[in-house]
Amino acid sequence: MTRKLLSNLTFDRPLAFFDLETTGINVRTDRIVEIAVVKVLPGGEYETIDERINPTVPIPPETTAIHGITDADVANCPTFAERAQHYLDFLEGCDLAGYNLNRFDVPLLAEEFLRVGMTFEAEGRRIVDAQTIFHKREPRDLSAALRFYCGEMEFENAHSAEADVMATIRVVEGQLDRYGDLPHDVAGLDDFCSRKQPDWADRTGRLKWANNEVVLNFGKKKGTSLRYVIDNEPSFIKWMLRSDFPRDTLNIVERAMVGEWPDPPQK
Repeated sequence: MTRKLLSNLTFDRPLAFFDLETTGINVRTDRIVEIAVVKVLPGGEYETIDERINPTVPIPPETTAIHGITDADVANCPTFAERAQHYLDFLEGCDLAGYNLNRFDVPLLAEEFLRVGMTFEAEGRRIVDAQTIFHKREPRDLSAALRFYCGEMEFENAHSAEADVMATIRVVEGQLDRYGDLPHDVAGLDDFCSRKQPDWADRTGRLKWANNEVVLNFGKKKGTSLRYVIDNEPSFIKWMLRSDFPRDTLNIVERAMVGEWPDPPQK
């Protein structure tokens, strides 16, 4: 019988654990070379995707040295464009889980979808990040998390996407068993894992709210109204749109340029 997963977690919609192996660590420019998704249903049954992707760009040797995937390994694999609709359908209606999702996997996946003219929205999805739980309780990496929570001294096939996904599931199960005060529902874990502060306008705090205005929260223009910068310093806005800012930050800027402003936070 197939093992049921996450019996100690309460959730009401599919929870998709996923991991990406990529050409590098730049979420705006690097590409996926392998994707693994384990979609756990509320009853504990699960469905999987595990496949390699032709990134259509060379894989740097230093990256191959980490995950072991070469240009030759993916030369005959489908491109992301060819599989994008399948991934979008598979993740439809799912909350998300994984290791270091907020800072890497989610924004990079969103960029891949944008390149092929599709939108992958993280907003509205609850996110469980095992790294955030781990770092708040026991600051280490995934291999150390397996040793600490699961008693596994060896992590075979580290940096294989499927192995990393299954390791992350075991770590989350171990975390739920170990910490009695940890939320045992996805909504609670989403709140626990969130790095977003109440006054942030985006997920990473590059933009924030001040007196019901969106203001910049970085660099020399920190504290300056985004409305003012759009109206008076278009060259700075052009620089922002060309730079390595997270997609949700850029979405707020782009919409603001045409007069579409987000709603201020509720007090």
